[in-house]
Amino acid sequence: MHVLIVKTSSMGDVLHTLPALTDAMRAIPGIRFDWVVEEGFAQIPSWHPAVARVIPVAIRRWRKHWFGSEVREERFLFKREVQSRQYDMVIDAQGLIKSAALVTRIAKGVKHGQDSRSAREPFASWWYDQRHEINKQQHAVQRTRELFAKSLNYPLPETPGDYAIAQHFMREPSPDDGRYLVFLHATTRDEKHWPEAQWRELITLLNGSGLRIKLPWGAEHEHQRAQRLAAGFDYVEVLPKLTLEQVARTLAGAAAVVSVDTGLSHLTAALDRPNITLYGPTDPGLIGGYGKNQFVLKPAQGNRMADISAENVMAQLMPLLGSSPEEKS
Repeated sequence: MHVLIVKTSSMGDVLHTLPALTDAMRAIPGIRFDWVVEEGFAQIPSWHPAVARVIPVAIRRWRKHWFGSEVREERFLFKREVQSRQYDMVIDAQGLIKSAALVTRIAKGVKHGQDSRSAREPFASWWYDQRHEINKQQHAVQRTRELFAKSLNYPLPETPGDYAIAQHFMREPSPDDGRYLVFLHATTRDEKHWPEAQWRELITLLNGSGLRIKLPWGAEHEHQRAQRLAAGFDYVEVLPKLTLEQVARTLAGAAAVVSVDTGLSHLTAALDRPNITLYGPTDPGLIGGYGKNQFVLKPAQGNRMADISAENVMAQLMPLLGSSPEEKS
C-alpha cells in the first residue's frame, strides 16, 4: 500500500506527524509513504523508516512571486511529481485551505482528512473524499494518530506515540565527546525569549559540573546572541551554522536540553532526549513537547519569561543528569 501524506509545515507539526506513521507501519506491514513537506523541513520525513519519497514544496517562497516565470516553472514541476503516481490513499494531515487547494486537490488517490468540525480551517474539508471527526481536545500527536487510524482502518494504539527517528541518529559515542548540554535559546517571537541575563546565570550555576554547553543558532542575530551568552565561559561552545540533520545529531548526543518554545524543542522530544522547555505567553497544553522526559517550566504567576529563575531551571535540570555540580567537581 502506498500513501501520500500532505503535512507541509511547521517544524513542530511535521514532527508531530511521525508517530502516526509508526502506528500505520506496525498495523499494515509493507505500507510506504510519500510526503509533501515545505522545502525547509524536507530532511525530517526522510529519517522515518516508512517514508519512501519526500516531495518538497515551497508555498512560503512561491507566494512572494506567485506569477513569476521561475515560480510558475517550479509549480509545474511540483505538480508533475505529485501526479506521477496513483496513490492508494492521500491523507491531508494539515487541515488548511492553502495546502488542501494547492496540494491535496491535485494528488491522485482517495483523499482523507478531518471534517469541518475538526480541521483548523473548516473549508479545507471541501477537498476531501472521506472526512473524519477527530477529537480536538487532545495533543496534536494524538489527533494525527487518530486521523491515520480512521483513514487506514486500524485500531488506534493505546501505547504512547513513537516517533521512530531516534535510531536514525544512534552512534557509538567517541571517548572525546564528553557529556554536554544543548541550550536552545532562539525562537521567533520576542516575548518567548528567556532573558540573556538568566541564560548566563544558568551557565554560571553549571560551572564545575564537568558538563560542556553547546549553543546552536540559525540566523545571524541568533549567532550574535549565542556569542554574548558564551562570552567569558570556556566550557560554552558556539556551534558553527548547522544543517537540520547536524542539529539533530547534536541534540541526539546531549545529556539534556534546555529550550524556549521553538521547533527544535519538538525535535528534541522526537529524539527522546531529556528536555526542559520554558514557556511564558504560549500554552503548552495541546501542542507542547510530546515524548519521554519532557518537562515544562512556566512562571509561578503571569506569563513573563523573565519570571522564570535560573535557580528553578537548575533545580529541574539536575535530576535529569543524575548528579549535582558539587558531585562532579
